[in-house]
Amino acid sequence: MLGGLYSIIRHPQYLALGLAGLGLSILWPRFLTIVLWFVMALVYYFLAKDEERRMLNAHELTYRRYMVKTGIFLPRGLETLLTPSSTVGKIVFAFGFGAAVISMAFLLRMYTISQLTTWTKAQNVTAVAILPEDAVMMDHRMSDVLAMKEIKERIQGDKQYLVYFIPQYYIMQGMIADTGGDWKLFNQHHSMAMITDWIFNPFGHLRAGHHAMHDNMQMQHHNSADVGSGMARRLIFISIEDVPVKKPSDLFSINALRVPQFMADVDVHNLQLIEVKELPHGSGWGSVPTPVF
Repeated sequence: MLGGLYSIIRHPQYLALGLAGLGLSILWPRFLTIVLWFVMALVYYFLAKDEERRMLNAHELTYRRYMVKTGIFLPRGLETLLTPSSTVGKIVFAFGFGAAVISMAFLLRMYTISQLTTWTKAQNVTAVAILPEDAVMMDHRMSDVLAMKEIKERIQGDKQYLVYFIPQYYIMQGMIADTGGDWKLFNQHHSMAMITDWIFNPFGHLRAGHHAMHDNMQMQHHNSADVGSGMARRLIFISIEDVPVKKPSDLFSINALRVPQFMADVDVHNLQLIEVKELPHGSGWGSVPTPVF
């Protein structure tokens, strides 16, 4: 297979790595990932050019004939059509390529935000669900949850809140706030079994959490109200600062400062408060800002 690709393009391995990196950017969409992918693409281009320089020094005649028939990353005809040949043109193309990548990232971000499952019936509280099927639950119970004394007294009228409405065992909650050591992902994924489970079951954590972690937490909370009803949800309250919030999408503004305030575990079905906990002003990654992309 790889040998066949070499008859069409000169660096199929770099192309494959670039596509894998693009897939990671989609699966793990962060500004840093997008920027690093663009840098990686440039590095692979210069590596390819250096390899070709060395090959020409060693096998000039045969390798030059090979270059005439093949493209560097795309089939020759397509690459000639899409990429300029002059140095200035290549520089302009590189900047244009980078702008296209970043623009596409922003467009995907805007689309994602527009598709979020949200609840916005309170004056200064908007809830967003990790699971789309929680929309009905939020619609019917969120107002009652906010009216609970322990929660209501913690909500300040002059602040805007984004509430993450998530399963208690959502494995990525440490990226939202520091809800406890059990949910600091970098402390958990330290065995090959965990890493393998993450690779082959990347979306399973949305509903059940990591199996080992989930089982461990269930043992710790076997007497709590969430066991049996299956309707417990963790609500993480984040205050939104530094930006005016005039519409729900403003809560996800790139310039917004997101400050964790408190979390509440609630049996939504029975409207029973399981636990309320004040949160430090940081994520499970310490002082690293909550990802916003």
